[in-house]
Order: sequence, then structure tokens, then C-alpha cells
Amino acid sequence: MAGHSKWANIQHRKGRQDEKRGATFSKIAKEITVAAKMGGGDPSFNPRLRVAVDKAKGVNMPKDKIDTAIKKGTGELEGVEYVEIRYEGYGIGGAAIMVDCLTDNKTRTVAEVRHAFNKYGGNMGTDGCVAFQFKHCGQLIFAPGTDEAALMDAAIEAGADDVATNDDGSIEVLTAPTEFIAVKDALEAAGFTPEFSEVTMKPEGENVFVGDDAVKMQKLLDALEGLDDVQEIYTTAVIEE
Repeated sequence: MAGHSKWANIQHRKGRQDEKRGATFSKIAKEITVAAKMGGGDPSFNPRLRVAVDKAKGVNMPKDKIDTAIKKGTGELEGVEYVEIRYEGYGIGGAAIMVDCLTDNKTRTVAEVRHAFNKYGGNMGTDGCVAFQFKHCGQLIFAPGTDEAALMDAAIEAGADDVATNDDGSIEVLTAPTEFIAVKDALEAAGFTPEFSEVTMKPEGENVFVGDDAVKMQKLLDALEGLDDVQEIYTTAVIEE
């Protein structure tokens, strides 16, 4: 992903999330509920729940909403049964897109996802059609101006897989998904707080969009992101401002 305005793209993404904070709360609450159901309600012993709770805190989700979502997952409160499902497809110019959903109605969800692809110039594909273009990993990104040498030493000591400096000066630390929390905690203890961090499907390549194609691609991504059942979208598309 080095070579383009990664930092600008991250700030753009965070800004869009803030604009849609209400929807963000709803989606994170779903993730918290599913994580708690699968691994228990204590984030200290449930890495997936810890990641979800950290994400909730990152968008200033109220503590009572977090607690309610956890209790729905552990069965202390009545909640909806969600299943996880991933759809894959292609956007403008063949850019790869993966769409992770949590749903209580797969028939509704697949119809909505397919409709969004079709309406905005994409094509929904078969399972596995683009998955090979992504790497499952933990990703932490630090602002331009961070002490590169010190961060690299701390990351290596913490057990990170890779550290890379992007052309825009931001620094990216990659981890195994299972080591994400440990590396993040170690780096924060060493004084390095990431501006952005998540367990993600990191694209192995890029499709850079400008002009009209950028507008079209953004409309497709916005349509998918706006669906209630969609949790995360991963894409090889890089939309230049």
C-alpha cells in the first residue's frame, strides 16, 4: 500500500465513520454481541471482544451500550441470533471487494449486497474469487513524524511481523491476527499509540482511482457500507482525493 496517500485515505475513512456515528454504533454493537457469545464477556480473555470494545471506545460509544451488547452476547439479556457471512466481488475496473456481514436473515442480506453491486457498476462473485488478493493480519498505523527507528525496535521486541514506512511518512506495523492485542499493548506501553489499528484483510495490491472512476467506486463502497448487515468492507481500491 506504500506509494500513495495512505495517511490521507485513513483520515478520510475515519472522517466518514464519524459522519455516520449512529450507524457505526449499531454495527459495533453487533460485533460485540457476537464476540461475547463466541468467547465470553470478559475482554481480558476474549481477544475478539477486546478488539471490538476498543473499536467502540475509539468512536466514543457510550459504556452502557457496550455493556448491553456484551450482555446480549452472554445471554444475560435477550438478543438477536446473528450469523457471519462474507461476500466477494468486483468493483469498477475489476477492483477486488470483500464484504463481511452479520445478519439474522441471509436471504435479505445477499439480495441487498447483490443489488448494491449491480446498481453501482460492480459484480458480485463466487466464494474465493478475490480472497487470495488479501492477507489476514493485524495492522497498526502511526502518524507521520513518529520516530521510525524507536518504533521499529519496539515493534520487533513486541513480536510484530513487519514494519514499513510509507511514502507519506506514516509507519505501518503488521502482526499475526493472534498477536495483534499483545503487540498493540506493548507498543502503547512503550509510548507509541497508533492513530488507526485493526485486525483486517489487507490488500496485497492496489487499484488507484481518480476522477469519474473514483466517484463511481466511492458510490459503490458507500452503498455497501450503508447496508445494515454489512460490518466491514475490504478492497484493493485506493481513491485519490
